[in-house]
Amino acid sequence: MTDDRATGVRIFVDANACPVKEEIYRVALRRDVPVRVVSNARIRVPEHPLIERVLVSDAFDAADDWIAERADAQKIVVTGDILLADRCLKAGATVLGHNGKPFTAASIGGALATRAIMADLRAGGDIVGGPAPFAKADRSRFLQALDEAVTRLARKGT
Repeated sequence: MTDDRATGVRIFVDANACPVKEEIYRVALRRDVPVRVVSNARIRVPEHPLIERVLVSDAFDAADDWIAERADAQKIVVTGDILLADRCLKAGATVLGHNGKPFTAASIGGALATRAIMADLRAGGDIVGGPAPFAKADRSRFLQALDEAVTRLARKGT
C-alpha cells in the first residue's frame, strides 16, 4: 500500500457507482498518474502498478471518509456524491463529476441546496426524476476534463 499523503498528483475514485472507471484508467496510464479505486465491495481493477484497489469496510460513508481524509491540492477526486465533493473541495482537491463537470467552490453551494430540496421532496412523497441518463457526450466531456485537471496539477507541481 502506498502513502497517499505523499506529494504528487493522484486520482481517487469513489468507485461504487462510477460509470467512467475505464476512462480514468486510460488517462492515468497515458499520463503516468497513480489511481486509487475506493469501494466497500470488491470490484475488478486492471493489474497495473499505477492502479490500486482500496477496499474499505461496509460502514456508512467509509469510502467517502477514506477519500476525504487524503484529499489535498494534489488530488483529483472523481465522484457523483455532492457531500463528498464538498468535503474534498474544502481540503483543496480538484473534484470532477462523472459527467466531466467540475465541482467548484462557486458551484457546490447550489449543488448542496438542490440536493437538500430534492431530499425534502422525496421525503414528502413527491415523485421526482433522477439525473439525466449517462450519455456518450458525458464520457467525452469527462475524458477531456480529467486530462485537463491532470495537466494543470502536474504543472503546479513542477
